[in-house]
Amino acid sequence: MGQTLGCVQVDQSTVAVKEHFGKFVEVLEPGCHCLPWCVGYQLAGLLSLRVQQLDVRCETKTKDNVFVTVVASIQYRALADKASDAFYKLSNTKAQIQAYVFDVIRACVPKLELDSTFEQKNDIAKAVEDELEKAMSAYGYEIVQTLIVDIEPDAQVKRAMNEINAAARMRVAATEKAEAEKILQIKRAEGEAESKYLSGLGIARQRQAIVDGLRDSVLAFSENVPGTSAKDVMDMVLVTQYFDTMKEIGASSKSSAVFIPHGPGAVRDVASQIRDGLLQGDSVAH
Repeated sequence: MGQTLGCVQVDQSTVAVKEHFGKFVEVLEPGCHCLPWCVGYQLAGLLSLRVQQLDVRCETKTKDNVFVTVVASIQYRALADKASDAFYKLSNTKAQIQAYVFDVIRACVPKLELDSTFEQKNDIAKAVEDELEKAMSAYGYEIVQTLIVDIEPDAQVKRAMNEINAAARMRVAATEKAEAEKILQIKRAEGEAESKYLSGLGIARQRQAIVDGLRDSVLAFSENVPGTSAKDVMDMVLVTQYFDTMKEIGASSKSSAVFIPHGPGAVRDVASQIRDGLLQGDSVAH
């Protein structure tokens, strides 16, 4: 109805291209404009000034021969002061942008190995943006932002990478576990050594106390009973210990005993053997 009356409305963030008998005249800003169609004026089309986004998926190969799919997001918009160039010079803006993205990505990624591709995705995005900015500015478009949003290796490659990572983590865990077990064994050995050392000290003190007690008993007996020698006292002590031992063996129902000659005369034989051994050791030492 508006064009019938010679008036057109241009919405906000949009410009219109005005022609006269097919020739470009001017760019119409948002608002209401008079367009006398009866004298050859017409509206060639509308051009949005809003930021648009184009997602491009590009398959390429890395330096270590791994095929990956790189997903790039291009955000662009037409410039109001170059609206005529944006409207007339390009027939398919998205296809033009996609061609430049393919060209830059397939020139950059083959120079990088797979790990470096992930690490340098910002550098790849910057290279794509620079190339697009230089090329599309001549056609009246501005590149607002270029993002590499995803790098997708082949599924088998991803599985292999995950297995390598899992194996490395298991190796570290096994090393830490072995180190912990080593520390436990060292501490356990140190504890056992300390326990045996203290036990040895206790046994040595016990034996020293027994020897001191026997010495005191022999001296006291010799002083209180005239005419007795140290040999007589030692025989009596051995007999006493012999009977104490036999008593303990008979009192325990679960004891393991070794039977030796157990008559009272056997004590004299044992004492004689001990004395002979001591005398022989003393003679060898001298």
